[in-house]
Amino acid sequence: MSLLDVCDMTVYYGPVRGVSDVSLSVDKGEIVALLGANGAGKSTVLKAISGLVKPRSGGLSFMGRDLGRVRPASRVRLGLVQVPEGRRIFPALTVAENLELAGFGFGGDRTGRRRRLQAVLERFPILVPHTRKLAGMLSGGEQQILAIARGMMAQPTLLMVDEPSLGLGPQMVESVYELLVQIAAEGTAVLLVEQNVTLAFEITNRAYVLQQGRLVLSGPSRELVDDQRVVAAYLGARPEPTE
Repeated sequence: MSLLDVCDMTVYYGPVRGVSDVSLSVDKGEIVALLGANGAGKSTVLKAISGLVKPRSGGLSFMGRDLGRVRPASRVRLGLVQVPEGRRIFPALTVAENLELAGFGFGGDRTGRRRRLQAVLERFPILVPHTRKLAGMLSGGEQQILAIARGMMAQPTLLMVDEPSLGLGPQMVESVYELLVQIAAEGTAVLLVEQNVTLAFEITNRAYVLQQGRLVLSGPSRELVDDQRVVAAYLGARPEPTE
C-alpha cells in the first residue's frame, strides 16, 4: 500500500471538466513529479487531494484511510500538507509570526510550539536572520522557503509543493530544490507540481504527465527524461503510441 493513492479521480468545476480518470501514487520518502503545461490540471489534482475541491468520482486514500469524508483541516492533521502556488505567505506578519501561526492548529502548549518553531528554523537556517522581519520584505526565493518552512510546521508525512521555481532565479531555485531533497531524505514524501521538467527530473524518483486533464504518461524519471512524449504533452501534441 502506498502512502497516497489516487484512483480514477475526475473533478469538475460546474460543467467544466478539470481532470478525468487520474490515478497516481506516492510512497513514503520519495519525490514524485506531476508535470504538464499550463491548464493541464496539475493544481486541480493537488486541490482535490487537499480537499479544497470535491471529486465527482474516483477514490482518494492516505496512509490507508479513505479521504472521501475527511475535511481539509483534518487532512492536514493527518499529515497531508500543501504549499500553494504563489507562496501565499502573510506579508504583514513577521517570518516568525508566519511560522507560529502555522503551528497553532496542531495542539500542544506554548512550549511545544516553540520547540517545533526552533526545529523548523534549524532545518531552514536561511530564515534565522529574518525572523523579526516582515515576510513581505523577503526576496521571492526567501518567501518560497518560508512557505515550505510554514508547511513543515505541520510535521507532514506528505508535502505537496505547487510550482516552487516560479519567478525565481537559478541560484535560488537550486537552493529550494536542495531543501526538497533534504526533506525527502529525512522521511517526508514530496509531491511536486512543476512546469520546468528538466528541474523536476533531476530530483524526482517518478513522474506523471498530464495533458488537458488526462494522465498521458508515467514512469521512473530517469526513463522519461529523454522521452519525446513529454515534449509532445507540453507542446499540446498528442503523444505517439509506443510499440
